[in-house]
Amino acid sequence: MSEEIISLLTKALGETVYMVAVSMAIASLIGIPLGVLLHTTDKGQVLENLPLNHAIGSVVNAVRSIPFIILMVAIIPFTRLLVGSAIGTTAAIVPLVIASIPFIGRQVETSLKEVPAGLVEAALSMGATPAQIITKVLLPEAMPGIVSQLTTVIIALVGESAMAGAIGGGGLGDLAIRYGYQRFRPEIMLATVVVLIVLVQLVQLLGNALAKKLNKR
Repeated sequence: MSEEIISLLTKALGETVYMVAVSMAIASLIGIPLGVLLHTTDKGQVLENLPLNHAIGSVVNAVRSIPFIILMVAIIPFTRLLVGSAIGTTAAIVPLVIASIPFIGRQVETSLKEVPAGLVEAALSMGATPAQIITKVLLPEAMPGIVSQLTTVIIALVGESAMAGAIGGGGLGDLAIRYGYQRFRPEIMLATVVVLIVLVQLVQLLGNALAKKLNKR
């Protein structure tokens, strides 16, 4: 492998890691509380509020139903308003965050549903408040599942960040399109695919290890 390809891959990998890490951090700050809200406001839960639950659920489902490539193009004016440009790695973070928030919300909701109802009932019988149930029972018990689900989200973000290269988002996807496809250099395309595979495998291994460590059952 030539020094040119190594240099291009290193730069593109750094851009991809930057996009995924920042997007995941921002989306998690919003998506995890969203998932908690979706679960706790459902029927029979500690903060039952079906109108609110249905309203939030409808918005989440609507955003999740939009293909990522369409979402990127549709929010270009919003992206430009936020970061001053619709091109580049920082600009790509905006659609990545918007696409990830409802995904994380649903994944967290799924993990919380797996917490045995008996634990919540026992906490309620001892006079625990809804906030205590969320922070002392639901989240700690569901944490291994949440970590596993967030690992899935990170892997999806890696794929979506590569797709962002189609509109000049930078990263490995941009490298594969501009240098591999458009310049007819299959060795760069192949190297990009290999790096993406290795990156996904590392994320999955780390996620599995952390989930296993947090699992106290």
